[in-house]
Amino acid sequence: MQKKAYLLLEDGLLVEGTAIGKIGTSGGEICFNTGMTGYQEIYTDPSYYGQIIVNTTPHIGNYGAIDTEQESDRPKIAGLVVNEFAHEFSRKSATGSLQQYLESRGVVGIGNIDTRMLVRHLRSKGAMNAIISSELTPEQLREEIKKVPSMEGLELSSLVTTKEAYLVGDPNAPIKVAVLDLGVKKSIVENLAARGAYCKVFPAKTKYSEMAAWNPHGYFISNGPGDPSVMGYAIDTVKETLNSTKPLFGICLGHQLLAQASGISTYKMHHGHRGLNHPVKNLITGKGEMTSQNHGFAVSEKDIDKNDNVEVTHVHLNDNTIMGIRLKDRKAFSVQYHPEASPGPHDSRYLFDQFIEAIRAELAEPVTA
Repeated sequence: MQKKAYLLLEDGLLVEGTAIGKIGTSGGEICFNTGMTGYQEIYTDPSYYGQIIVNTTPHIGNYGAIDTEQESDRPKIAGLVVNEFAHEFSRKSATGSLQQYLESRGVVGIGNIDTRMLVRHLRSKGAMNAIISSELTPEQLREEIKKVPSMEGLELSSLVTTKEAYLVGDPNAPIKVAVLDLGVKKSIVENLAARGAYCKVFPAKTKYSEMAAWNPHGYFISNGPGDPSVMGYAIDTVKETLNSTKPLFGICLGHQLLAQASGISTYKMHHGHRGLNHPVKNLITGKGEMTSQNHGFAVSEKDIDKNDNVEVTHVHLNDNTIMGIRLKDRKAFSVQYHPEASPGPHDSRYLFDQFIEAIRAELAEPVTA
């Protein structure tokens, strides 16, 4: 017999369902992901730290869980909301059920929810705080939700970053890339290493001078959670990195920080982009690409219009938000979406090639006195 659970939204919407994962209480910003597969990669993406995820796909858990499909060491989500939760799984390679995985890793969730209704509500009202509980009454939840902090103005990268620097790739590789870990996904570093880059992944608050001492040929600014506008330490690091004139590539939060470092503001979106089928147009090539996205903040279009040094390279075809930029006086570029996917389409993996090619081109340039 399944235990009763409640989901309470900040605006007062209360829905009843059944407990999944760990029995307990957890709060965070509620948002939805439209991806039809890859739930384990989504739950372990550090960019989701502090957020309750609503899976719009009706059936979750069908193929169980396996450690090789993690994007970090453990789930980073604050909670999980699903329609129909599968306690049994059919994939032979899975090492256990999703229920076992969530329960053993302390993730509180709720199932048997009308997620279609809930997503329509969030699309209308916008992302907001919520709380899930399988142990408290609705009356108690109304007091507890007041304690959940707003995502706007929240710095979270320092909570999910690596504690110590580590190395990935072939030590004999001709290219060295310094990765600033603001919540980096494992598959991003793997994509760089697969293209012949020896990577050193540094903690979020690492000074530029410490990364530069490793003498990298290029810099990568990673994805991550929280509000970019309050990350002064990272904005300063990106500014100093740009002064080195070495190639720089940013993804998601890294994109927003490159914008901030270039004098362009960011803003919190109504309900963000989270899914695997977001259409983006590359303004340089004129080609479209289907992309994997996960972000609740975006770069200001108005500020870019006033900045002669920043060129827009990609736009979202649904709402015309800025999806990519590059600097005219530096070998620096970024995208708001996830070219590594995991999960999602691989249309945009050329961006990793573009970054590596920029480094190789610089290495081939003759040194002038």
